[in-house]
Amino acid sequence: MNRFQSWGRYPKAEQEVHTMRWKGDLLPESGDKSILPFGLGRSYGDSCLNDGESLVETSGLNRFIAFDESKGSIQCEAGVTLDEILKLIVPKGWFLPTTPGTKFITVGGAIANDIHGKNHHVSGSFGCHVKGFELLRSDGSRTRCTSRSNTDLFKATIGGLGLTGLITWAEFRLKKIDNAWIESESIKFTGIGEFLELSEESNKDWEYTVSWIDCVARGKSFGRGIFMRGNHSPASVLSRKVHGDPKLGAPFDCPNMMLNSLSIKSFNTLYYGKQKAKHTKSRTHYDSFFYPLDSINGWNRIYGNRGFFQYQCVVPFAGGKLTMENILGKITASKLGSFLAVIKTFGDKKSPGMLSFPQPGITLALDFPNRGESTKNLFEELDVLVNAASGSVYPAKDACMSAEFFQKSYPQWHEFSKFVDPKFSSSFWRRVTTEK
Repeated sequence: MNRFQSWGRYPKAEQEVHTMRWKGDLLPESGDKSILPFGLGRSYGDSCLNDGESLVETSGLNRFIAFDESKGSIQCEAGVTLDEILKLIVPKGWFLPTTPGTKFITVGGAIANDIHGKNHHVSGSFGCHVKGFELLRSDGSRTRCTSRSNTDLFKATIGGLGLTGLITWAEFRLKKIDNAWIESESIKFTGIGEFLELSEESNKDWEYTVSWIDCVARGKSFGRGIFMRGNHSPASVLSRKVHGDPKLGAPFDCPNMMLNSLSIKSFNTLYYGKQKAKHTKSRTHYDSFFYPLDSINGWNRIYGNRGFFQYQCVVPFAGGKLTMENILGKITASKLGSFLAVIKTFGDKKSPGMLSFPQPGITLALDFPNRGESTKNLFEELDVLVNAASGSVYPAKDACMSAEFFQKSYPQWHEFSKFVDPKFSSSFWRRVTTEK
């Protein structure tokens, strides 16, 4: 597979690729082409692509600089991955302050997309824990940005999609843990209303909450799902065993015909039915709790050579139940469906990032096989519902939203654009800022 593509493998892009070898390097010469930093390409849409222009690969920026084991902070180059960080810090009794559903992303990418995880109601997004970073601009300048110095550039870079310059190194805070295990519970629910009740109840005592929801079930089964919550295990559990590398892989692209309404419905029915009891409890390793899909290397090939889309939106709590029911209704009626649909709530921890995605409310994320115009038409219908509810779509997952919708959802984009490096651009940025 082409390494320099998005995780959704759509849209296709051709780019010149340059490589940064260490944090003291200057940005490579790209002639009259714009440039964009590129980590591991785990963004789903085109925010990590720069079609017809240039990418600056950051995998060479892979060195640790400092690790304060007593206070729990780490400084490293921007190409270091969460995978590498976990292998270093878990044996020492520390964990990431928040993490998405994959550990195969870079620190630079975590900041640029202001990642979030199952504990947003407790810890907010990744940007809330960033102490500082160095930003290399196209004019050769190097600026140290913190919440107290060069604050505007600091805020623009967090969630800034790699457009303000190239992060060479960063420092962020960690979370203290006693071991590598999670005490978890899984609870079946029968609709959005029960999901919201479980979320409100669980957010008080549980650090991690997330749910799988059946997005194809109809009738009495509409909106059913499994609510999952977890806390780090107590000190009496002593093991700090770190995760291993993926043992399975997807060796080839699955035939597109395998991804149809029947196979998606069958998967959802089996997934919901595999848990027999209403309420179960277990102790699980952090790797399987946070990163179940990481066990399959190249799992995106399951969606075939056409690639796939991920659609993630957030809508405010006010009116959110009805909006989510309407969104699920549209998806069910379309018969396009999703194998893995995730729903959770965001808390009120505000990120410093200008274009940060999370806001207090309900967020839904779904994967869709690429079926061309029918899938894009569905997204347009979903955008209308999200827009009407004053919600937004996550740029790191997007490949389709219109410039009009983006600009309404992120009114700070005008202010943010002042900090975009004149030499930097992306396929996403050109798409959502071009006047129609």
